[in-house]
Amino acid sequence: MTRSISIFGATGSIGDSTLDLIRGDRDNWNVVALSANCSAEKLAKLAMEFDAEIAVVGDESCLGELREHLSGTSVETAGGTQALVEAARRPADLTVAAIVGCAGLAPTMASIEQGNTVALANKEALVSAGDVMTAKVAEHGTTLLPVDSEHNAIFQCLQGNDIKDVRWITLTASGGPLRTKSLAELDAVTPAQAIAHPNWDMGAKISVDSATMFNKGLEFIEAHHLFPVGLDRLRIIVHPQSVIHSMVEYRDGSTLAQLGPSDMRVPIASALAHPKRMDTQCKPLDLAAVGELTFFAPDEERFPSTKLAREAVYAGGGAPAVLNAANEVAVAAFLDGQIRFTQISAIVARTLEMYAPEAPKDLDAVLAVDAEARMRAKDVMELA
Repeated sequence: MTRSISIFGATGSIGDSTLDLIRGDRDNWNVVALSANCSAEKLAKLAMEFDAEIAVVGDESCLGELREHLSGTSVETAGGTQALVEAARRPADLTVAAIVGCAGLAPTMASIEQGNTVALANKEALVSAGDVMTAKVAEHGTTLLPVDSEHNAIFQCLQGNDIKDVRWITLTASGGPLRTKSLAELDAVTPAQAIAHPNWDMGAKISVDSATMFNKGLEFIEAHHLFPVGLDRLRIIVHPQSVIHSMVEYRDGSTLAQLGPSDMRVPIASALAHPKRMDTQCKPLDLAAVGELTFFAPDEERFPSTKLAREAVYAGGGAPAVLNAANEVAVAAFLDGQIRFTQISAIVARTLEMYAPEAPKDLDAVLAVDAEARMRAKDVMELA
């Protein structure tokens, strides 16, 4: 049976992998909406290839170019934040929420309010608006499917089991490309070094987050909202091979782990086919070729981001939203060559010290906290 799908963040790494899977199963999917921040030419080509109903650019200044590329086609075009929200309100059996950062929050919330199924690849939205978002999911009866490889692994390991029987949920982390560097070496790391992940092909922002371990800190907060076992039952372990994507230990001593290749098409396929399975073109996992699986405790002296994230979620209130916003500002500045790699965590820590808002009650309040935190983070950078 043909299903309808909308993909927000269609030109990014998650969008590419999702569309690759749909390309191999074309007869079973009807594409409703595709979005990009800009990337007008690429978005237009995808919209034509998949016969999308509408193509939307988040940056309204790119709308003219998008319209030029789609002139003479039946594809509708739109631009701007409100256009993303309106596109997210179009009926679709499945919405893939893959816009990077807090920019994806409004369209993700709009998709949730439709009460269908949302495959969540935007961890920042759940970090910044966890309580607000989970309340909306419950209110509208939405099915929320995690697409992050770690959370999708936990989701699979929990299937058929009672969450009350969980003793531990363990998030695995590759440690990124800088895992073995000293503090002195980390201080001199370049953007090119930070985004050169040894296992995963990801966008620049998430690659830097992996290098700082902020990615795992954000995932810790996300797991808290997705899998309510209690913060004291969540932990992180470094696993450089990225073969075990996460684990769930039960009270009888059994530990279930989800293994697979370092290919985002695996967790995306799990979400697309849920509750069934689908074929992929992913290279099969060859454990003999891998040779060994190793594990290490996180080093929070060299990589303090997981400690900052843990402290933020324990503090509650608006702290997780502040953490996320400050990190986005700091990562952008690092990629721009404005600050050093080691300053990312320092800027986030200082912003959290300066700004401790109450827990936001709705989307507008979340966005207000996010905007204020960004301003505070920029002030911190100027003083650094």
